[in-house]
Amino acid sequence: MTLLGAIEPKTKGQEALLRALRDDSVDVVGAFGPSGTGKSLITIAYAMDSLLKGKYKKFIIARPVVDVVTGKEITAADVGVENYYKMASAYLEDILSGYVPKEEIRRLYDEGKLMLVDTHYLRGRTFDEAVILLDDAQNAEPEAAVEALMRIGDKSKFIVVGDPVFQTHTEVGKDGASLLREILLNEENARVIDLGIKDIVRPGAKRGIRFMIELRMRKRKLNEAERRVIEAAKIYAPDADVITVVEFVDEKRRFGLEDNPHLPDALVILKEGHAPRFIGRGGERIAKIEDDTGLKLRTVELTLNLSNLIAAIHPVPWMHKHIVDVDFAGPSLMVSVKDEFGAFVGQRGSYVRFLSEVMKKLIGVEVWAREVEGRKRRR
Repeated sequence: MTLLGAIEPKTKGQEALLRALRDDSVDVVGAFGPSGTGKSLITIAYAMDSLLKGKYKKFIIARPVVDVVTGKEITAADVGVENYYKMASAYLEDILSGYVPKEEIRRLYDEGKLMLVDTHYLRGRTFDEAVILLDDAQNAEPEAAVEALMRIGDKSKFIVVGDPVFQTHTEVGKDGASLLREILLNEENARVIDLGIKDIVRPGAKRGIRFMIELRMRKRKLNEAERRVIEAAKIYAPDADVITVVEFVDEKRRFGLEDNPHLPDALVILKEGHAPRFIGRGGERIAKIEDDTGLKLRTVELTLNLSNLIAAIHPVPWMHKHIVDVDFAGPSLMVSVKDEFGAFVGQRGSYVRFLSEVMKKLIGVEVWAREVEGRKRRR
C-alpha cells in the first residue's frame, strides 16, 4: 500500500484537497483552515508519497518556527542551524508517525532529497522537479511567503498551508496565509481549498477551536454599554456564565436599522446551558437587566453551530430557516443561504455589511454570503 493509500480523506474538503494535489495541471495548491482538519497530514503525505515514487526529486519544507507564548518567530540565526532544524523537523516526524519510519525520514534528509529551509534564507534559490511546502504560512512574514512562492522551478508543485484565523499572531486578514490565499484565488493553474469546522477530524480539535473562539470573545475589550450589561448580569443573573456582550447600536444606525423591531441592541453570548439562567423562568431576569441598561437584549449560547450566532443578529427574524451552513473560509465566515439569498443580503448588501461589522467586533472576522441550491423535497 502507498503512503497516500493509508490516509483516507474523511470529509469533502479533504477530498477536494487531495484532488487538487493529484491534478498535474495545478502547480500551486493552497489549503487554509483551522487545526485538526488534516491539511498538513494530507499535503505532507502527498509530497512524501510522490518523492518515494520518484515523481519529484526533492521535497522542500519551509516552515516558520514560532514561540507560541511571545509570537516571535525563531530563525536559524537565533538558535543555531542545528537546533533550528531539530525543532523544524520534529513536527514532520510527529505528523508521519505510524506512516513513515523515522529512519526513512532521516535517510531522505541525509541524501538531500528531503530539505528543511528557513523562510528567511530562500532568496536566490530555485527548486526544480520538487514539491515545495510552506507550512504554517500564517506565521511567515508576507514578503517571506511570496518569496517562497517565487522559488518554484521547472516541473515543480508549490503547496501553501495555513490557519489564518486561530493561529495567527497578527491582525486577521493581514498574515502571510491570508495574503497568499487572496493572491491565489484568481491565479492561473492555482487551486485554493478552504477547510472549516466541518472538516476537523482530529480528536479534541473541535473542543480546542470552541475554546479558542471563547477565549477570543472573553479577551475582547468591552465598551461602556457592554460593561453595564455584564455588571447588571452579576446582580440579576449571578449564576449565568456570560462569555461576552457585543453591543451594536451605532451599527444599526449606520445601516438604517435603528427602527427594526426585531433587532436587539446587543447580543449576550453565554456558556452552553446558561441562557435560561440569564433569562429567568418567565423572562424576569433579562427584563431587569434591560431596564437597568436601557438596551434591548438577545441571548445565544456559544457552540460550534455558528448559524445560531448569525441568525441571532440578522435583521430578518425568519432567516434562520434559510441558513444552510456557517463556516470559516480563509480569514472570514462564509454563510451559505438557500431560497432567500436577496433577503439575507439586504438592499445593496446592507444586511451582510451589518453582520460583518458586528462579527468583526465580536471575533475579528468578516462575513460573506453565498447562494446555494435549495434542498430537494423527499417523499
